[in-house]
Amino acid sequence: MQPSPEILNAIPHRPPFLYVDTIVERKEDGIVCRKTFEPDEYFFAGHYPDFPIVPGVILCEAAMQAGAVFLSEKLRVASCELREESTRTSGFPVATRINDVKFKKMVRPGDTIEITVTLKEKLSNAYFLSANVTVDGKTAARLEFAVTVASFE
Repeated sequence: MQPSPEILNAIPHRPPFLYVDTIVERKEDGIVCRKTFEPDEYFFAGHYPDFPIVPGVILCEAAMQAGAVFLSEKLRVASCELREESTRTSGFPVATRINDVKFKKMVRPGDTIEITVTLKEKLSNAYFLSANVTVDGKTAARLEFAVTVASFE
């Protein structure tokens, strides 16, 4: 599945290292996104090739990318309010911490994950978020993470 233009405009990630296909819902304090893992994903060839599963670190990355998509809108709005001349953000979220990761269910080729990310707190340019990754309504991974805003300059 091709990622939506909205996602491509929100974050700098690109295939094969883009793990968000669509935005399902935007909320004031979070976002819900989806990703379908196609059977030909590059990591399946070497990650348990006789019984391929999505690596847990990829599930974490998908959650952090969904969080970055959520924050990109907040950063763009904040940048516009500060400078008024641009619709472009002055930075992008970069992971600084990941905590309390729990893997509950394997994700297999063909599975679609739903990623729910919620903003818990903002302190200066640091954002603290939680994520729940599900497959068919069952939790596959749960984590908390933090990002700070890195400058393009």
